[in-house]
Amino acid sequence: MLTNEEFLEVIRKSFETYLSVDTSRSTAKLKSLHGSIAKDLKSLFGKDYKIQSQGFEEDKECSIDGRYYPKNVDIAVTKNGKAIAGYAVKFIMRNYSQNSNNYFENMLGETANIRSNLIPYFQIFIIFEKVPYYKKAGKFAKYDVVTEHNLSKYFALSKDNPDKFYHTPDKTLIVVLKLKDSNRTFTDSKDYANYYRSIINDNDLLEYSTKVVDKFSDGVILNDYSDFLQRTYYITEGKLKK
Repeated sequence: MLTNEEFLEVIRKSFETYLSVDTSRSTAKLKSLHGSIAKDLKSLFGKDYKIQSQGFEEDKECSIDGRYYPKNVDIAVTKNGKAIAGYAVKFIMRNYSQNSNNYFENMLGETANIRSNLIPYFQIFIIFEKVPYYKKAGKFAKYDVVTEHNLSKYFALSKDNPDKFYHTPDKTLIVVLKLKDSNRTFTDSKDYANYYRSIINDNDLLEYSTKVVDKFSDGVILNDYSDFLQRTYYITEGKLKK
């Protein structure tokens, strides 16, 4: 299984792909990320389980039947053709402030749909300390600086009991990253992409942020991918035995 430092390298590769395609809507940036997580899940669950994800084995997502509607999930764990767990992965690379509440509300909705059908569901949320904000035509306007205030809703979420609230993920991983500062003002998204492509292999390009103090309760894990994945495995196995 990937160590936390190795997980940083997977994120770097995903970021590099994003810079190459220059759009946050492309799924290409997530293939290596999803595939690497799926590979780790395969090593945890073993040969009796199937892991479905883009970037891994059959290279496709799996549809899980929720209580209200079927949902294609980023990564699914199945056994004997039946979904036993799902993982959602969100990597924010631009315009966070205008979409932050929508991201959160959508997460709650998809989680409730799947968990109310008694299937464990887990969330991975990845974001930079400073997220570029672009106006129309990709013109650089400012940085959205992620603070504890932005994450306050996740502090509250971390205190929820998933056994009582179906909208609460069984476990959530939040990864806050410090991206090497450019010390320059960008003109547009292409300028930003060109700069970071030029330094993509710098050893100090990415590191885990220490800016956000870990005030999360048990429901949310901060910057510890390895611990998160192990816990999700134990949760899923525990529910199967009930």
